[in-house]
Amino acid sequence: MNLSQAERGGSADTRRWLALCVLLAGTLLPPLDFFIVNVALPAIQADLQATPSLAQLVVSVYAAAYAVTLILGGRLGDLYGRKRMFIAGMLGFGAASALCGFAPSPGVLVAGRLLQGISAAVMAPQSLASIHAIFPAGEKARALGMYGATFGAASVAGQLLGGVLVSADLFGLGWRAVFLINLPVIALAIPAAIAWVRDSRAQQAARLDVVGALLMAAGLLALVVPLIEGRERGWPAWCVGVLALAPPLLLAFWRCEQRQERGGGAPLVPPSALASTGLRRSLAASFFFYTLAPFFLVFAVYEQAGLGHDPLTAGLAVLPLGIGFLLGPFSSAAVARRLGADTAAFALGLEVVGVLSVAGLTWVDAPGWLPAPLFLIGLGQGMALPALVRLNVDQVDARWAGLAAGLVNATLQISAAVSTAIIGGLFFALSSRGTGPEAVKAAFPVALLAIGAGLGLAAVLSRKARARP
Repeated sequence: MNLSQAERGGSADTRRWLALCVLLAGTLLPPLDFFIVNVALPAIQADLQATPSLAQLVVSVYAAAYAVTLILGGRLGDLYGRKRMFIAGMLGFGAASALCGFAPSPGVLVAGRLLQGISAAVMAPQSLASIHAIFPAGEKARALGMYGATFGAASVAGQLLGGVLVSADLFGLGWRAVFLINLPVIALAIPAAIAWVRDSRAQQAARLDVVGALLMAAGLLALVVPLIEGRERGWPAWCVGVLALAPPLLLAFWRCEQRQERGGGAPLVPPSALASTGLRRSLAASFFFYTLAPFFLVFAVYEQAGLGHDPLTAGLAVLPLGIGFLLGPFSSAAVARRLGADTAAFALGLEVVGVLSVAGLTWVDAPGWLPAPLFLIGLGQGMALPALVRLNVDQVDARWAGLAAGLVNATLQISAAVSTAIIGGLFFALSSRGTGPEAVKAAFPVALLAIGAGLGLAAVLSRKARARP
C-alpha cells in the first residue's frame, strides 16, 4: 500500500469513528429523556398544576409513541436513507424538546412528549442500522460495545442529571431545563452528521407500505397503551377492551404483509425477513432480556416502603447496577472473541446469578450485601445488550438493517411494558395482601424470581439463535 492509500484508509477509519460519536448522540437522547423526566415529574406537576393522571401521561405518551413507531422509523431509513432519517428525526426531536421546554400548560407538554416519542423512533433505529452498514466485521463488536454503553450512560445520567437540573434551577428554568438541555446537543450533532455520517439504504427503493404502517400502529397502540396505563388506573373496562383488539389488529397486519409480498409489493415488515428461525429466537431472547425492566420499579418501592429509605438514598442504592451497566459493554467485545455467539447467553447467566443473589439476600434481610450482586446484574445487562443486538442484526441482509434495528428496539420497549404490567402487578398484588414494610419485603424476592426466570429463558433462546457468519 502506498502512502496516499494509507492516508485514505486512515481518513476513512477516522470518519467512521467520528460518525459513531454523532450516531451515539441519537442513541443517548431517547432513553435519557425517559429517565430524566421521571425525576422531574413532581416539579412539573406542581408548576403546571397538573392532575396526577395528566402528569402520568407526560411519561406514558412518550413511551407509547416511541414503542409504536420504532419499526416504522427503522423501515423509513431503509427506504429513504438512514442519514436523512437520522437528521430528520433529530430536527423533530429538537423542535419537540423546545415545545416541551416552553410548554405553558399540561396539554401542550403532553403534545410535545408525543412528538418527542415519534421523532425519537425515527432517529434511534438509524444509529444501530448505520453502525451495521458502515463498520467492517472486525470493528463492529467494539462499535456495538459503545452503543450498549450509551444505554447504560443514559439510565445513570438521566436519574442524576434530572435531579441536578431541577435543583440547580439554571436561569430560573426549573424543570424546563430537562427538555431544553437537548437543544445544544442537537445543534452540534446535526452539522456533524451532515459532515461525517455516510448515508446507506436498501439497494432497491420502494414505496412506503401505508396500509401496513397504519395496521401495525393500531395493533401496537392497542397492545402498549393498556399495558402502560392499566396498572396505574386499576384496569378499567376501556383498557381491557382496547387490549382485546390487539391480537386481531396485529393478525390483520401480518396477513396484509403476506399479501403484499406475494403480490410483488414492498411490505413494511417483509415476512421473508422473519423466515429465519435464528432471528425469531433472537427476537424472543431480546423480549425476555427486558424482563429486567420492572426491577427498577420494585427495587425503588422495596428501598423506600420496605427499608424506609428516602428517595435520594434509594436512587444511590441502585448506582452499583448503573456502574456495571456502564462497564459491561466495554468487556463484551473481549468476551465475544472467546465465546462468539454464546456471549449473550454467558452475560444473561451473570444477570440470573445477580438477580437470584439479590432475592436471597433480601429474603434473609441482609440488604447491606446488595451492592455486589447489583453490580453483577448491571455488568451482565451491559454485556448482553450489544451481544443480543448483533445477534439480531446479523441474521438479516444489509438491506433490512433498519428493519432489524427497529424490530430489536420495539421488542425491548414492548417487553418493558408487558413485563412491568405482569411482574409489577404480581409484586403489588402480593405486597398489598399484608401490611407495612414486611409485606413489601416478602413480595420483592418473589418478583425477583419471576425476573430471573425470564432472564434464564432469554439465555436459553440466545444460545439457540446462532448468528449468520
